[in-house]
Amino acid sequence: MKIHEFQSKQILREAGVAVLRGRVAQSAEDAAQAFAESGTSVAVVKAQIHAGGRGKGTVLDDPAQRGVQLVRSAAEAREVAARLLGKKLVTIQTGPAGQVVRQVLVEEGCDIARELYVGVVLDRSAARPVLMVSSEGGIEIEKVAADTPEKILKEHFDPHIGLHSFQVRKLCALLGLPAASVPSAERFLQGLCRVFCQLDCSLTEINPLVLTSAGELVALDAKISFDDNALFRHPEIEALRDASEEEPSEARAAAAGLSYVKLDGNIGCLVNGAGLAMSTMDMIKLHGGEPANFLDVGGGADTRQVTEAFRILLADPHVRAVLINIFGGIMRCTTIASALVESYKTVGFNVPLVVRLEGTEVAEGKRILAESGVNILTADGLTDAARKVVHAARG
Repeated sequence: MKIHEFQSKQILREAGVAVLRGRVAQSAEDAAQAFAESGTSVAVVKAQIHAGGRGKGTVLDDPAQRGVQLVRSAAEAREVAARLLGKKLVTIQTGPAGQVVRQVLVEEGCDIARELYVGVVLDRSAARPVLMVSSEGGIEIEKVAADTPEKILKEHFDPHIGLHSFQVRKLCALLGLPAASVPSAERFLQGLCRVFCQLDCSLTEINPLVLTSAGELVALDAKISFDDNALFRHPEIEALRDASEEEPSEARAAAAGLSYVKLDGNIGCLVNGAGLAMSTMDMIKLHGGEPANFLDVGGGADTRQVTEAFRILLADPHVRAVLINIFGGIMRCTTIASALVESYKTVGFNVPLVVRLEGTEVAEGKRILAESGVNILTADGLTDAARKVVHAARG
């Protein structure tokens, strides 16, 4: 689960991590008032969407407008907010369609001496969280990793103990930070690692992390993502979810206990098992088609969940054909067959349907489909299924 920058900074502030003063605004007048109340001569108006690259992002209908802009008066804050709110911001992460800006953060300016990068993720190969820092702040870390990987410094730490002081001093020395900044760095980096572990985060990232002329480390930006599987432990974090920033079909699938990701193609996929789902999508691509989604119903889905999965697939107006690829292990082929028949009765299918069943109770599942009267195309093997569904999608 993702949250907004202003929400991330509130969490960091409560953990003792240095952030700038700011206020979120949902109207141009609110933005002007926020600037007036800040008492500063310069501020930054930042579009709040769940996507990175906002500083370089542009408003869809007005490319001259950036997602992050410097302002020097309340009137200027009002003007910039008016040009952002309600508009679609296009960044490297949103795609060409962009995302609607519903609120902005008006934040005090900062005296920047240096820009750095810091992030915490889980290193699965080491089975421990890892703190990453770099002197290349303000640049996408993926680009740094590709072009100059030697500039990314890493320190693994025990989640029960946290980051040690000697690790902070080591990183400060490698980054060339002055000795006077070490206490600030210790508070900042240890606090960031604490947030990552205590709140079950999948990512905590500050880019850029700035060193001020006074030698203090401050988060100029903040991004935090959480492990969905651990949200039951953090109802206060769940309450921060912004449904308007999420794909409605993905939210609907999550509520039904399904793993669903919407894609740009026209062939719907319903598969049990993430690996099989990925293979199915690859085979569709190999034969010239484009998947419309990733949908894993899992091994323990019941008829209700599978029926809801059909509803979600068929609600996508771009879907021209559907491929059902079930390898019955825990999931019985009869469950899928019964759910398909039930969906046909309650929802109806207005696109071609290709079904490939193998595994547990496959003969009984095929019998259910054969006697149901549902108009389907059966397939023998994944290759045959992929060819048939791509042909069907082309009409």
